[in-house]
Amino acid sequence: MTLITIRPLAHADWPAVETIYREGIATGNATFEAQPPSWENFDASKLAVARLVAVDNSPTVLGWAAVSPTSARPVYRGVVEHSVYVAGAAQGKGVGRALLASLIDACDAADIWTIQSSIFPENAASLALHDRAGFRRIGTRERIALMPYGPWAGKWRDTVLIERRRS
Repeated sequence: MTLITIRPLAHADWPAVETIYREGIATGNATFEAQPPSWENFDASKLAVARLVAVDNSPTVLGWAAVSPTSARPVYRGVVEHSVYVAGAAQGKGVGRALLASLIDACDAADIWTIQSSIFPENAASLALHDRAGFRRIGTRERIALMPYGPWAGKWRDTVLIERRRS
């Protein structure tokens, strides 16, 4: 059994994080983005809160999680959009569950009251992970965007809007 440790994401983790991000992109069911951002753009767009990596005892990066502000408007300061990515070789081993639990704890401690995301309906593993973590499905946004790359290129995609509200 592999020991999973969750710790803050550091600049030195970026090559592994970028590789995991690319793996997710290649599935066509992780993001509308066709390429990962540069470290500088990633760093500028993600909050310091809940910027996490999961590592094993080697310490190989197995996955990452991060949050971004939903809006720059002050009234939305407690609302974030989140991402959780797990390396293909580490999927099904509790990495996503550990990352998401730590992300939720970090957001709660930072007075973030809503964590949300949009997930492709074809990404059943992510939807199930979030269901188990207490997220609720708000609804399906039909044909929300035209996929620019990969196996779904040129197709209009639906997303399932999910959220977790702090109780």
